[in-house]
Amino acid sequence: QVQLVESGGGLAQAGGSLRLSCAASGRTFIWYTTGWFRQAPGKEREFVAAISVSNGRTYYADSVKGRFTISRDNAKNTIYLQMNNLKPEETAVYYCASDLVTKPEVAGQYNYWGQGTQVTVSS
Repeated sequence: QVQLVESGGGLAQAGGSLRLSCAASGRTFIWYTTGWFRQAPGKEREFVAAISVSNGRTYYADSVKGRFTISRDNAKNTIYLQMNNLKPEETAVYYCASDLVTKPEVAGQYNYWGQGTQVTVSS
């Protein structure tokens, strides 16, 4: 079992930055991939980024490459998402998810989800 708690959401201006945190508990977390997804009202949940907790390999959606950075602190069991140069269309609830997956970009492969944190980007 893995429990995930997101934090760090809030309001940012276009071009601004926010850092999201995903704090995890559970002994098996160290072997899992952890991903960030977002869901805007009326839209499907979409992949943002993911990281293999065991070896640090990272994955990004094309839309965030060069602006977002996912990282981990294994000592704190925490995954971070640094978001720079934010755009208004990135306003959404951001979720972290964790599991043993073969396709990190596919939400359906994750069984463990946090409650989400709201990110609002004003123009």
